[in-house]
Amino acid sequence: MHTSLMFWIWIGLTALFVIGEIFTAGFFLLPFGIGAGVAAIVTVLGGPAWLQWVGFVVVSGIMVFFSRKLADRLTREPPERVGVDRLIGEVAIVLETIDPATDSGMVRVKKDEWRATSASDERIEKGNRVRILRVEGAHVVVEKINT
Repeated sequence: MHTSLMFWIWIGLTALFVIGEIFTAGFFLLPFGIGAGVAAIVTVLGGPAWLQWVGFVVVSGIMVFFSRKLADRLTREPPERVGVDRLIGEVAIVLETIDPATDSGMVRVKKDEWRATSASDERIEKGNRVRILRVEGAHVVVEKINT
C-alpha cells in the first residue's frame, strides 16, 4: 500500500481506539491507540509494513502489561458499607451494663441505641467505650476498648 494511505489507516485506528476508550472502563483500548500512533510514526519515517506491525504489536503489548495495575487501582471501587454494616468498627458508649449472664446490655452508637452483647462473654460496665465487631439480628456484638 502507499505510505500515505497506511499513515491515514494508522491515524484512523488511533482515533478509533482512543475514542473507544472514552466509552469503556479500565484502560483497555488506550494501549492499542498508542500502539497505532507509534505505527503511524513508523509509517511517516518510511518504515516498511512489517515494521509498522511490529511497532504496533510491541508497543501495545508493553502498554497493556504496564497499564493493568494502574487501571485496576484507578477503576476499583472501594466496598461501600450499607445498612447496619456501616456500624462495624464504630465506637459506642455503654448505656446499660452488658452482662452475658442475664443477656442484657445497651449501647449508643452515633445517635442510635442498640442492644449489645460482649464478644468475650465479659461483663462491661455502664460508661465504658466499646467497639462494634458485628451486627447479629437486632443487636451488636462489641469488645471493650482498653483506655
